[in-house]
Amino acid sequence: MKSILRFAPTAAIFTLLLVMMTSCAAIGDIFKTGVWTGVILVVVGIAVVIWLVSKMFGGGGGGTR
Repeated sequence: MKSILRFAPTAAIFTLLLVMMTSCAAIGDIFKTGVWTGVILVVVGIAVVIWLVSKMFGGGGGGTR
């Protein structure tokens, strides 16, 4: 009996969290995070491609006169 009562506070907190946070809110937060991660990765990817193209075609501002 004592071993079951030992987990009662943890079970109560877990149940409270389940009731307070709906699954739709959790999924929405996950997708918002995913969208911003994707946006940041695309912007970084485009910057890297522009940098590589400028290096391939002699960009960099230090050209000869």
